[in-house]
Amino acid sequence: MGDDTANSSRSNSSGKVHTINSFGMGRLHHKNAIVTGAAGGIGLETCILFAKEGANVLMADISAPALEKASAKLKQLVPSAHKVEIQVCDVSKEADIKALVEHLDSWGGVDIMFNNAGIMHADDADALDTPEKIWDLTQAINVKGVWFGCKHAIIALRKHNKTKGSIINTASVVALVGSATPQLAYTASKGAVLALTRELAIVHAKEGFRFNALCPAPLNTPLLQDWLGDDLPKRHRREIHFPTGRFGEAIEQAQAVLFLASDEASFVNGQDFVVDGGLTKAYVTPEGIPLTAPKNNALLSEQVDAIRGTGVPHE
Repeated sequence: MGDDTANSSRSNSSGKVHTINSFGMGRLHHKNAIVTGAAGGIGLETCILFAKEGANVLMADISAPALEKASAKLKQLVPSAHKVEIQVCDVSKEADIKALVEHLDSWGGVDIMFNNAGIMHADDADALDTPEKIWDLTQAINVKGVWFGCKHAIIALRKHNKTKGSIINTASVVALVGSATPQLAYTASKGAVLALTRELAIVHAKEGFRFNALCPAPLNTPLLQDWLGDDLPKRHRREIHFPTGRFGEAIEQAQAVLFLASDEASFVNGQDFVVDGGLTKAYVTPEGIPLTAPKNNALLSEQVDAIRGTGVPHE
């Protein structure tokens, strides 16, 4: 048996497995993070990565049962997580956001704020058919909710005399390119998120507070796949725009958020951070079979924070 095989075997044997957290080597070690829309999708994948990389994480969502389930999954996958708590929050209500951010006062104050919660309502349509109540609801959650999150993150960063902080707001590629399948309220709200994020980035740059907007392409979610179903022309009309031939995965967005949250992105500020597989840069896309997508952590059952095959003995 070679050394590599022996080392891998040792680190996988029974006993305590070393992790990035046990060594204190995480990219977000000692940082306190809030993630809204944390119960699934990009939010949950981000929470998993944040916890894996050493952050204390407050998971927020509007659904208590969904938060409980998501938190349990995170703790299963990242048993070395330092601190993970949950809090129900309606981001369209400033009092909820204020309470959410102030929850971290006892932790030493927020360092990372990921304003990820948002909606795309089924009744959202074009300028003629979008109901006013759907327009107002969408703006209240997708725009006002982001504003409240940014506002109270700034208050907290100042309150705790922080010299740096990272705020990431979820926008969308539809804020950058047009679509012939309209969802006007959603599109307008995401355009507002881009403008809001840029303005705050410049206003607070000298304080060390960075603001960036994540612009995801359409993702491979159960909701989208159920909607596309067996309608091959409808599916092809969308997939053809991806140079890779496939939709994105939530884990691919979460990896980008992790970078933006970390000090590695210290000179990245005010950006429309596009994670779209090249969709917005494509004119004619390649022929051939789609590339294989990575698997989301939330679909796994084995812990994801273990350091294996390194030769570091277990305890």
